[in-house]
Amino acid sequence: MANFHSRSNSFPSQSHPTIESVENQLCRLRDSESTSVCSNLASLRNLHERINDLIQMPSVQQTLSQGNWINELLEGSLKLVDLCSLSREIMCLTKESVQDLESSIRRNKAETATSADVSAYVASRKKITKMVNKSIKNLKSFNHKSTTDNDLLTMLKETESHDLSVLKSVLILLSGENKRSNQTSWSLLSKFTAQNSRVCSESGAEDLSSLNIEKSTKNMDSKNMLKKLKSSEMTIQEIEEGLEALFRSLVKTRVSLLNVLSH
Repeated sequence: MANFHSRSNSFPSQSHPTIESVENQLCRLRDSESTSVCSNLASLRNLHERINDLIQMPSVQQTLSQGNWINELLEGSLKLVDLCSLSREIMCLTKESVQDLESSIRRNKAETATSADVSAYVASRKKITKMVNKSIKNLKSFNHKSTTDNDLLTMLKETESHDLSVLKSVLILLSGENKRSNQTSWSLLSKFTAQNSRVCSESGAEDLSSLNIEKSTKNMDSKNMLKKLKSSEMTIQEIEEGLEALFRSLVKTRVSLLNVLSH
């Protein structure tokens, strides 16, 4: 359980089942540095289900209505919904490029992929990598740190931090960077993520480094290439499902916050 610094009179007791459930989910995420991206996406979905239960409590709504906290949380939730939506778009483009190359190889029935097929795929990968790099650069303006010692806001801002960390790890994974080649990217990411809430890790179970096929790979055996692409496609499918579930959870959380503002 987290150590709370101060407590609003209207905030429910730390022993409240809903509070304990949220804290348990947060603890799992704090301890999940080496967990796969898919597992972290599932944990975030579970966390947001608990957060939504929390926001429905009258005492919590009363606390959120104080000061400018609800507007701050709504701003953060909008950015997270947009980031998750962009991650889904990049995921879709990645999946399409993989499937297109697979179809081309099967259609040609050749021992090797044609130069035109590989060139088209490489061009698509460059576009995707450019989108990822731009997205990561734009995250500099994201403020996920709490500016108050209020327990509720601190808890919700930590949730934002976990959302941000996992979504960044998804973007890095989609760029096809592997453990050895992504040190610069990970150094960049660490600037935006608090150490005690960092959940993204280059040691995660997923590896999409095989996505980055070079133009010079003209003579790669088609069976070997298809095997690598199929493996990547299966990983992409699993992450895509996790992103879809998280997106729905983020939208639901935002709706709950908007309902607080309208009351």
